[in-house]
Amino acid sequence: MNVLGEFSIKIYLNLLPLKMAPPLLLFILLLPLLSPSLVASSPPLSLQSTFHQCLNDNSKSPLPFSETFFTPAANSSAFTSVLSNPAQNPRYLLPTVPKPLLIFRPLRISHIQAAVICARKLRLHFRVRSGGHDYEGLSYAAEIESPFFVLDLSKFRKVNVDVASNTAWVQAGATTGEAYYRISQKIPTHGFPAGLCTSLGIGGHIIGGAYGSMMRKYGLAADNVLDAHIIDANGKLLDRRKMGEDVFWAIRGGAGGSFGVIVAWKLKLVPVPKTVTVFDVPRTLEQNATKLLFKWQQVAPHLHEDLFVRVVVSAGPIANSTKRTVTATFNALFLGNSDRLLRIMGSNFPELGLKKKDCLEMSWIRSVMFIGGIPNTVAPEFLLQGKWFLTPLFFKAKSDYVREPIPVKAMEGMWRRLLKEDNPFAIWTPYGGEMDRVSESATPFPHRKGTLFMLHYATGWADRKASEGKHLDWIRELYSYLAPYVSKNPRTSYVNYRDLDLGMNKKGNTSFSEASVWGRKYFKNNFDRLVQVKTKFDPSNLFRHEQSIPVLPV
Repeated sequence: MNVLGEFSIKIYLNLLPLKMAPPLLLFILLLPLLSPSLVASSPPLSLQSTFHQCLNDNSKSPLPFSETFFTPAANSSAFTSVLSNPAQNPRYLLPTVPKPLLIFRPLRISHIQAAVICARKLRLHFRVRSGGHDYEGLSYAAEIESPFFVLDLSKFRKVNVDVASNTAWVQAGATTGEAYYRISQKIPTHGFPAGLCTSLGIGGHIIGGAYGSMMRKYGLAADNVLDAHIIDANGKLLDRRKMGEDVFWAIRGGAGGSFGVIVAWKLKLVPVPKTVTVFDVPRTLEQNATKLLFKWQQVAPHLHEDLFVRVVVSAGPIANSTKRTVTATFNALFLGNSDRLLRIMGSNFPELGLKKKDCLEMSWIRSVMFIGGIPNTVAPEFLLQGKWFLTPLFFKAKSDYVREPIPVKAMEGMWRRLLKEDNPFAIWTPYGGEMDRVSESATPFPHRKGTLFMLHYATGWADRKASEGKHLDWIRELYSYLAPYVSKNPRTSYVNYRDLDLGMNKKGNTSFSEASVWGRKYFKNNFDRLVQVKTKFDPSNLFRHEQSIPVLPV
């Protein structure tokens, strides 16, 4: 799903069912929330000029300055727009957060290669951005090294679908929505099992694993990658054969920003029925939401793999009342018609009381829009707009994996905490099916057999002047409260929902023992192999950030 790699992201308003979020809020532009001080004082022009000259010297094609180079001094309004437009968490756009020396937006692969070569030559730190959904802003903010620049891949959006082989090459800057649309136009009865949010950049999304509403049927996006193009620390463009199987293993779940610049993925497309069914069924505490969610924990991971039923839990006011309640919305995709869905739900989860009127039959591409919170009145071509909204919320999020049902009393304690916060939500995503059949070591993503569901929770606030301290304290307290009820030794998390509370690299090389604190939470025992691959493939640690895979000392 990506919270929101859906917020893996799906942010708060996008993840809630549409009827629970005022549609106009989805289109609030972020820029009016930001002051002119977003743009940092201009760094020395000499370094910018030197970098630009190096790019021209090392690129095989001319670099049109106005289209590729954005600096605070030369084009401050464009710089601000390019920096902020794809960024999903405005916390990392505040004036107190260091800003890049420049943003480089390449138009050709040779431009990317030149940028990597020049970064190494000039010892200039950089971050790679394909979608900007990263929760902690690691693709456009750097608090450990300065100066730095952003390598923005938003111009790399081609999607080439091969009908004969049921495959597609998708460039890193394309969104999941763009990929879904192009696939459905060429092969209506095929799709791809990636994130639920349609504005995720494919490049960074898949490298973290990438789950979605077809994960129980077909696994993760990373499980369905056949090849990739990556630029290494020497500026060389490599495919699967040239990079080797160890690196190919590492980039399918080992998280972005550690191994190289992903340029494109070759995807194995999966069959989908001509007609699928979706539903949204909300239940409040007063409608036995707690008991329903307790039963859901026992049945959702074991339902037929064609059926994906997640639960979006939110807290808010009761209609026409000053009181607040918790609402659990059961949100589903079924790869089949409504009659078959009703039989399965009636046999396995009759307590929900699903009715024929709750079910909507539609094409798979329409279901993508439904799950993504896009109104049914909007044409599928809308997906081509890519990053179609910006969250107005500053947010902090966390994730956990659950292997035994959370008891009713523990859930009641969770509800009490949700009711104390202004804009909280939690998403309960079921596992099972194909996720149980893939080995923990098949890819770096280890959260497989035995996982009942992933718990993803966050809080958001709209006023940047308000102290974020109380909101951070709230979610950290909730994280502490949940400890007895989630995975242990280690307590695991989803890498596409980055959480710097788990630990952070220092400038330059970080020791293996320090990084393993957060590394094992994301990757479990696969962390050791990731470190070995990283040490061999990028020994100079050119590709690094606050939670990048470290290299072993020489």
